[in-house]
Amino acid sequence: MTASAPPTLLAREPAAGPDLRVLAAIVVTVLAWASAFVVIRGVMPYFSGGGLALGRLLVGTVGLALLMIGRRWVLPRGRDWALIAVYGLGWFGVYNVALNISETTLDAGTTSMLVNIAPILIALGGGIILREGVTRWLVIGAGLAFFGVVLIALGTGVGGFGDGSGVWWVLLAAAVYTAGVLCQKPALRRIPASQLTFMGCAIGALACLPFTPALLGELADAPTGAILGVVYLGLVPTAIAFSTWAYALGRMPASRLGVTTYAVPPLVVVMGLVAFGEVPAPLAIVGGIVCLAGVAVSRRMPRTRADAMPRPGGVRSGSDSLAE
Repeated sequence: MTASAPPTLLAREPAAGPDLRVLAAIVVTVLAWASAFVVIRGVMPYFSGGGLALGRLLVGTVGLALLMIGRRWVLPRGRDWALIAVYGLGWFGVYNVALNISETTLDAGTTSMLVNIAPILIALGGGIILREGVTRWLVIGAGLAFFGVVLIALGTGVGGFGDGSGVWWVLLAAAVYTAGVLCQKPALRRIPASQLTFMGCAIGALACLPFTPALLGELADAPTGAILGVVYLGLVPTAIAFSTWAYALGRMPASRLGVTTYAVPPLVVVMGLVAFGEVPAPLAIVGGIVCLAGVAVSRRMPRTRADAMPRPGGVRSGSDSLAE
């Protein structure tokens, strides 16, 4: 920021307090989503992909409804409904079903690594579609993180995919994940984060209702631990983590936030080691370190006068993009 910058630009600088809250929201989101990969793997022997998705989303919808108590409600308008529909059907509905099915043939660590092509797509979409801009540090960080994902994949023997069906399900999950984020960001201009997350989860649950017979039969046969796993998936990685993600997304560009999820695969590898006794390959550990380095580099974006000025047609930046 130069000394000649107008006072209005100085007023747009975020305070230290909100930045710390955004950082906390990112940490909660990443840890919760990392745990989801491990829990899904643990409960999948007792549930189908659609049944688990429905159970998770029903619990998540109830949890989010409780979080909505006392909060303001904004009536969506025309284009808002289309964005919310794609967000809910894609990221909550299709994503969860596809992710669950993929983990019937792929381990949690490999699944988390493959789905993390999404932040690259988000960075490109955020820069081009949402006109957030693509900076040099974002490109370098995304490149490092992608290289780290490749190393992890090679280190865990990702070449042995069997029939390959799990890979295609993960790619589908990554695609709808990207579409969901790119629709969620502009929807946050008018819709509070908590309301948008609740509506998205409810829409996803409604879309998964055809799996009701499967879920009821699986709940009758599943052990208590597996049922508790479904409840955990609905409350923590869904209700809580999607809320903290929406909070952070309303206060920073989608491209920068999306790259932070590269921290998920290394965490999943560690959690898989603790939960299932899986020993990650040395190359996978190196890849995890490279991923984290990429996340750090991508966030090295010093604020300049050009950064502070809104881009034509772009979303609002910082704390003024969402007020709850």
